[in-house]
Amino acid sequence: MATSTTATKTKSDVEVGEMSFAQLFEESLKVAEVGEVVPGTVIAMTNDYVVVDIGDKSESDIHCSEFKNENGEIEVKVGDIFDVFVEKREAEGGLKLSREKAIGIKVWEDIAKIQEADGTISGRIDNRVKGGLSVDIGVPAFLPYSQIDLRPVKDLDSLIGQTFEFKVLKYNRKRNNVVISRRAILEDERKKLREDMQSNLVEGQVVTGTITNITDYGVFIDLGGMDGLCHITDLSWGRVSHPSKLFKVGEEIQVKILKYDRENDKVSLGVKQLKEDPWATVQERYPIGAKAMGKVVSITDYGVFAELEEGVEGLIHVSEMSWSKKTRHPSKIVGVGEAAEVVILNIDVDAKRISLGMKQLQPNPWDLVSENYPVGSIIEGKIKNITDFGVFIGIEEGIDGLIHVSDLSWTERIKHPSEKYAKGETIQAVVLKIDRENERFSLGVKQLEPDPWQAAIEKYPVGTTVQGKITNVTEFGIFVEVEEGIEGLIHVSEISKDKVATPVGLYNAGDSVEAKVINVSAKDRKIGLSIKALTEESSEGSLEEYKQKQAKSGPSTIGDLLKEEMDNKAQE
Repeated sequence: MATSTTATKTKSDVEVGEMSFAQLFEESLKVAEVGEVVPGTVIAMTNDYVVVDIGDKSESDIHCSEFKNENGEIEVKVGDIFDVFVEKREAEGGLKLSREKAIGIKVWEDIAKIQEADGTISGRIDNRVKGGLSVDIGVPAFLPYSQIDLRPVKDLDSLIGQTFEFKVLKYNRKRNNVVISRRAILEDERKKLREDMQSNLVEGQVVTGTITNITDYGVFIDLGGMDGLCHITDLSWGRVSHPSKLFKVGEEIQVKILKYDRENDKVSLGVKQLKEDPWATVQERYPIGAKAMGKVVSITDYGVFAELEEGVEGLIHVSEMSWSKKTRHPSKIVGVGEAAEVVILNIDVDAKRISLGMKQLQPNPWDLVSENYPVGSIIEGKIKNITDFGVFIGIEEGIDGLIHVSDLSWTERIKHPSEKYAKGETIQAVVLKIDRENERFSLGVKQLEPDPWQAAIEKYPVGTTVQGKITNVTEFGIFVEVEEGIEGLIHVSEISKDKVATPVGLYNAGDSVEAKVINVSAKDRKIGLSIKALTEESSEGSLEEYKQKQAKSGPSTIGDLLKEEMDNKAQE
């Protein structure tokens, strides 16, 4: 049994060997066809060439440059087997082979298979070309700008030399043209992430995302599959002039899901909600009357906004910046970015408003004004302003005094203070009244001298005869200047015992006239005169004088004699 078995195996081996030799012989008779890709074996190497055997009648040489890597090193050794492309048969029977073309043909075959299977191919970005990037996938391929990433890439040069996976969009072997896409792969990945996120996303959740875009109204954040918007009002509890002041594109940040609209697939995000609202405990940290430090963040015509901390701002109204009543623009007192010490005046938590003050840090000058400038004292100051109704004098910082036009002179009729005074002029005045509640300081210039009307009472008592010059003639009477600054009025009814309708035409300004004082009022600053009273007095005086003369000369008639005799008897 054993011999039979051995004989059988030997016969089989001979048959197999004979078939193998036959096949090998047939193979050795084959001639490589031009345009084919065939396997080749390295049998020798020289300084410039690699000798390759493809089983043809003779070996062929391939230049060493086709075997160099990126660093210029030859990556081949004797015994290596690889595909080569038969370019042509030489006249003497040899073959011209190319390894690079064989690789290219293999790549094109792979490209066709990958596109058909919707697979991916690896490639290295070589350089920038018009409209996109050139990528080495075994053959040069074109990567358009729109297919590089999900969003525009600002720094394309940073991608050069990097290797990525790509999808084949289209190719044309004849034109040696391949268009690839990286974005298609990223979109597939994003779609899967989006599906996962849509099923797991809930309001109130805190997630990490990457900022993809910044606008005037907010920040767009990639949550890893879908984008959400964080509105500018939800970026910080404090004032945000522009989102770009706080964040940069590409930055990773934590956000809170405020609202998820599944129907419209919109996500609202918040950053400030990760912190407690500072207004919740603002009254505890800033009690009314307390002092605090703030930073000026904005200046308006009506005041200054100061930030006490992130999310807490207060308004310093222009009226609370200085005790001075002089209108000054807030920018003349403080500047944006400056630190300012303030006093908490009022807090409205519901409206999120805080009223602040600066002047309260300094003593109110009106608290000491009565002590420093008692009524009746004389002060000196420069004229700061002149109006129709009076003159304002600067007393000290924050305090101005008013000299009313009626207190400029006892006697002069001043139509406008500018007739007598000029801005910047230094003058003296008497303190007349101080109204602390309304912050008013009344002064007088005429009070520096005695009131001439007080002397007029003594100088021109009722019954005194005066002589003066007519200053004005009106329908109701005549004005007579008794002395400088003192005028009297002769009413039309006091001109004559005869009825006079009007003195106009009877008297003229500049004429001298004599009259009798019939009343004097220092309070009303009036002197009443009468020509009629003076005339009547003269008539009564003439009659009395006539009677006295008659008495001296004796009786002049029989009746007078009889009356005289009867009077004498009665006396006896």
